[in-house]
Amino acid sequence: MKDTASSPDPTDTKEPASEPEVDVAQTETAAATEAEAAAEVTAEEPKELTWEQKLEHAQKEAQEAKEAHLRSVADLENFRRRMTREKDDLRAYAAANVVEELMPVLDNLGFALTAARAENAELKSLADGVEMVSTQFKTALGNHGLKEINPANEAFDPNLHEALSQQPSDDVEEGTVLQVVRIGYSLNGRLLRPASVIVSGGKSTDEEEAKADA
Repeated sequence: MKDTASSPDPTDTKEPASEPEVDVAQTETAAATEAEAAAEVTAEEPKELTWEQKLEHAQKEAQEAKEAHLRSVADLENFRRRMTREKDDLRAYAAANVVEELMPVLDNLGFALTAARAENAELKSLADGVEMVSTQFKTALGNHGLKEINPANEAFDPNLHEALSQQPSDDVEEGTVLQVVRIGYSLNGRLLRPASVIVSGGKSTDEEEAKADA
């Protein structure tokens, strides 16, 4: 009698159990999330520099600051030298325009002297020639800011006038310039020389007239 319990059944087609499938996309997403988390931790907690690195960084910053300072000092020195050179040039050639405009005045003055030395020179012609040269000279200087201070019959101004004396006058009001002894000048509004004047003291009193008669 055959043992049929242990014999395999040729009609049994049952497949062996397979391993569970793995979701690849889910695995990659999880790995990426873990990498991002690790990166965030690294960013939040920077690696501390060593003393050698800190020293090297400080030395580098000090060298850069020193170079910037040296450049600034060099630029300042160049600027100072340029300003000094321009100031010297300005001082040397500042009067060039004035001298150039005075050259015709010198020419005419020479012509006047030549005419004065000539035989049969007329005094009136010489006077007219000198007056013309004087006018030309004043015009040339006036073009560069020179202005006369000639305060005849004007009120005395201590800022512009220098009183040499005071004289009584029946015709000129007290405190008014009676006579200009020397003309003053200003240059572009700056006083160069005050006008020397004699100031009127007003009408004289009887006592002063008595002293004058005595």
